[in-house]
Amino acid sequence: MGNEKLYKIGELAKLADVSSRTIDYYTKLNLIEPEKRSDTNYRLYSDETLNRLKRIETMKNEKYTLEEIKANLQQWSKVSPDDNVRDKLTSIQLHLEQLMKEAKELGPIIQQLNPNQLKKLYRILTQPTAACIEALIVLLGKNPFS
Repeated sequence: MGNEKLYKIGELAKLADVSSRTIDYYTKLNLIEPEKRSDTNYRLYSDETLNRLKRIETMKNEKYTLEEIKANLQQWSKVSPDDNVRDKLTSIQLHLEQLMKEAKELGPIIQQLNPNQLKKLYRILTQPTAACIEALIVLLGKNPFS
């Protein structure tokens, strides 16, 4: 930890744009935890907690329940202890879920396309889709090309 800045609950709330009551609630649910306590028994939170709090709020805005968020955070903590890696993985997950939602919404529209339109759509989407899949495979350490 070293000389890392630690925040009292009010400071953390202001930085994360949430209320102190929200931080208390998340602490009770074990979504976040204080880094340590001060000599005067104040809970002190780290930058990592601030990042985690921002991730929680992002996921809440994406309509995740707090139980789903907790499970998700535990899952990513098992993957990597690095907060930046967990941030990126959460971001990728949110993007993928948004893409799946949009693809489902497009399903009925795509069914109405004529064969020529489908061919054009296929040409436009194939390369970026393949690149995305390849990047995920490499990210997961399953690179078939190495």
